[in-house]
Amino acid sequence: MLRGGSSVLGIVNFITFLISIPILGGGIWLASRANSTDCIRFLQWPIIVVGLVLMVISLMGFAGACYRQTWLLRLYLFAMFFVVLALLFFIVFAFAVTDRGDGQVVMNRRFLEYQLSDYSGWLRERVADPQYWATISACLRDGHACSGMRRFARDPNTGMLVPEPPEMFYARNLSPIQSGCCKPPSSCAFTYNNETYWTPNPGVPMTSDPDCNRWSNDQQTLCFQCDSCKAGVLAGIKKSWRKVAILNIVVLIILVIVYVAGCAAFRNAKRIDNDEPIGMARMTKSQPSRFQF
Repeated sequence: MLRGGSSVLGIVNFITFLISIPILGGGIWLASRANSTDCIRFLQWPIIVVGLVLMVISLMGFAGACYRQTWLLRLYLFAMFFVVLALLFFIVFAFAVTDRGDGQVVMNRRFLEYQLSDYSGWLRERVADPQYWATISACLRDGHACSGMRRFARDPNTGMLVPEPPEMFYARNLSPIQSGCCKPPSSCAFTYNNETYWTPNPGVPMTSDPDCNRWSNDQQTLCFQCDSCKAGVLAGIKKSWRKVAILNIVVLIILVIVYVAGCAAFRNAKRIDNDEPIGMARMTKSQPSRFQF
C-alpha cells in the first residue's frame, strides 16, 4: 500500500513514533525522581505505559502501511484513539490532584515552608496514609535526602572550614523536601547549630505546631515524621507533575493533528487501492442533451 496515501501513512506513523519518545522520557524522568527525590513510585507508570503503547502501535501502523495490511491500519487507528483519550485523562488528572497547595513565605527566609493543611484531595490522603508514609519516609531516609544540606564556610579568624552561619543558611533556596523534612519549621524558633542540628530555645515558648515535638536531631529521624515533610513531598510532586503535564499538552495537540491526518490518509489510501476516484475527479452520470442533431 505504499502509494500516494500510504506513503503519507508511513510518515504519520513515523511522526507518532517520535512523539512517543518525549512521553516515555517524561515517565522515565518521573521514575528517576521517584527513586531519588519524591519517593512516589506509582505516579510514573501511567505515563510510561502510554509512551510504550504509543511506540508499539506506531510501529504497527508503519508495518501495516508498508505491507498493505488494511486490518493492521484499522487496529492502529483504533488504538491511537484510546491513547489520545488516555493522555487527555492523565493531563486532567495531573492538574486536578495538584490544584491546591503552595509554599508559604517566611520573614527573613529565602526558602519557602510547607504545611499539610494547604493541600487536599486524593493525593494528600494517599501520601498522609500511615502505612504508605512509612514507605515514603524510609525511602527519603535511605536515599539520604538531607545529605546535600551540609555546606561549609571559611572562618575569617582561623581560616578553617566551619558549618555555614545561620544568615547564610537562611539565604539559601531549599527544595520542598529539604525545607519540610530536613529542618524544623521556623515557627518552632529553634536555635540553629548547623543545617540538620537545631536545639530548642529556652527563652521562647513552644508553639502549638506538633512538628516541633516531632523534630529530632537524630540524623535518621530529623523531621521525616512531620506534617511539613509530607507537605514538602506533595510540593515536589506538584512541581514534577506540572512539568510533565505541560509537556503532554503539547504532545497531545500534535498527536490529535497526526491522528486526524492519519484517518484522512487511510481513507485516501483505500480509495487508491480500490481504484476509486478522489476529490473532484468522479464519474458523473451523463445527461442526455436536449438538442438532437
